[in-house]
Amino acid sequence: MYFYELAILSSPLSSLTYHFNTEIKTGTIVDIVLRNKNSKGVVLSKSQEPEFKTSEILEVSEFFYSTKQMKLAQFISTYYVCSLGEALGLMTPFGSDALSSPEYSSEPKASLPSTIKLSTKQEKALQSLQKHKVSLLFGDTGSGKTEIYMKYFEQMSACGNRSIFLMPEISLTPQMETRLKEHCGDAVVMWHSKLTPLQKRKALEKIYDGTAYIIAGPRSALFLPIENLGLIVVDEEHDDSYKSSSRPRYNARDIAIYMGKLYNVPVVLGSATPSLNSYVKFPHARLKGGHFSSDKKFVYERSIETLSPLILNTLKETVDAKEQSIVFLPTRANFKYLICQDCGHTYECVFCSIGMSIHQHSRALKCHYCNFTQAIPQVCCECGSGNLTSSRLGTAEAVKNIGEEFPSTKIEQFDRDIITTQNKLKKALKRFNDKETDILVGTQMLSKGHDYHGVTLAVVLGMDNMLNMGDYRAREKALSSLIQVAGRSGRKKSAKVLVQSFNEEFFSAYVDNYEAFLEEEKTYREELYPPYKKLCRILFSHKNGLKAKEQMLKMQESLKRFGHVEIVGFGKCGIERVANKYRFEILLRSDKSTDLIKAISACKVDLAEVDMDPIEFG
Repeated sequence: MYFYELAILSSPLSSLTYHFNTEIKTGTIVDIVLRNKNSKGVVLSKSQEPEFKTSEILEVSEFFYSTKQMKLAQFISTYYVCSLGEALGLMTPFGSDALSSPEYSSEPKASLPSTIKLSTKQEKALQSLQKHKVSLLFGDTGSGKTEIYMKYFEQMSACGNRSIFLMPEISLTPQMETRLKEHCGDAVVMWHSKLTPLQKRKALEKIYDGTAYIIAGPRSALFLPIENLGLIVVDEEHDDSYKSSSRPRYNARDIAIYMGKLYNVPVVLGSATPSLNSYVKFPHARLKGGHFSSDKKFVYERSIETLSPLILNTLKETVDAKEQSIVFLPTRANFKYLICQDCGHTYECVFCSIGMSIHQHSRALKCHYCNFTQAIPQVCCECGSGNLTSSRLGTAEAVKNIGEEFPSTKIEQFDRDIITTQNKLKKALKRFNDKETDILVGTQMLSKGHDYHGVTLAVVLGMDNMLNMGDYRAREKALSSLIQVAGRSGRKKSAKVLVQSFNEEFFSAYVDNYEAFLEEEKTYREELYPPYKKLCRILFSHKNGLKAKEQMLKMQESLKRFGHVEIVGFGKCGIERVANKYRFEILLRSDKSTDLIKAISACKVDLAEVDMDPIEFG
């Protein structure tokens, strides 16, 4: 009889002991029964026979995690303070029917054809990147970062190595897939959550049989069973989508950097607006200018968030000239809030302490946190007044208002309410690039690296709301968003960027010189915030608010013993209740992440949810 320590796959439980009648290799996935349910475990190690009675492993599967995957999971478990089972649950294991097929080979097949020709500037940037294990490609929008990545992929394939190409989210994959397949054909595998089981199986078979050289996709592409890994590229490295909002709360960009060390392969981070963290920590190759020589004129309007006469007139001029426009707003739906003008009552979600958004199309108020929906009231439930007004313009309302002004103009909404599938995304982008759509109105999705060929006007609203958020990165996020949206215009002709903001002085100083902003931002962050300090946010949530508060206070008291860890603050979260759970938090700061991990591991209570390197402070 043999006894084994098992991590329970995708479970927060710590390891458990089971027995089996033959030897099993470390990393093998096995079937077990846990609490009368069939579950899967991963063999961590052999153990001595315990004093208690153990259950038997039901079956040993053909799937397994490699030694490197096990090491990576151990790092995620330690650094992000989660169970090993949760960390392993992120990964796709090795082993399948494909492994036993005669075509299986971990060696890639014939290398990619050398089709990419780089300019002198691009060649110089690539050579600079190749000198470092981790480097930053700081390239302006349209400066040809993708060509540099592709050339690097070609060089890797010539050595028989594969590359992982990370993108921040699925919305970027259609256009990038087209570009990659133009150059690399069937050597590209796209991987993301919207693939069907059959598509996933086919993609894995291409990885197993060696025909896939480039594995591209959002966060999950990092955890595929890849042999002969030679390069990891993280495109749009500044993007918050790389950070997981559920446990384990890992950042894929940082995991890519750790994997670079583990696999001994180079890692390239790329962005037109890099995060200050990457700019300070890693050597960078600067790629200025773009393929597009057109002028871009910035016009600022001191105004609250509204479709002003100036915006509508400028849109009309663009439409009359048979040119295209994009309109950016940070808010989905028709309006963000519904307020009674007589008594001041705001319609909040019954399960979350946040105002509900107005969706006129479905005639509903909807919570964007828990999806609770109710009919739009006609009179105030507090005072009976019919004087209900809305605030914070959203994309759907902007589309409606612009449509009323220009009834013969083709306007499309481009956000998560409308673009719900990959197919819809592809079709919307095709319509816009085929000039079937005149005006595209959307949220952050607009700025995510899409190529719009004929845009001569970009309208940007809501910058002041972003700038005034309670977040140490508010300046960085607002400026980065403006530069990214502006970068979608003026690719073929001269363009105008119309920005609604009371902070022209800030935006105009840095919109053409992001480097100067980063240099100045360093001075604000030193001694206080990343990259000079490490932060950790600990969340406590429970239906019983007193219980959540009690747990927070207990852990806060316990953390006081640790001199190297500063308690920045503690108390109710900015949004106190979400999905009917009351939320409290502690924010910690330290010079070293190891000090934070030691303190948290020693003081952690049952309800504590650890968010290392947080990016969300709401």
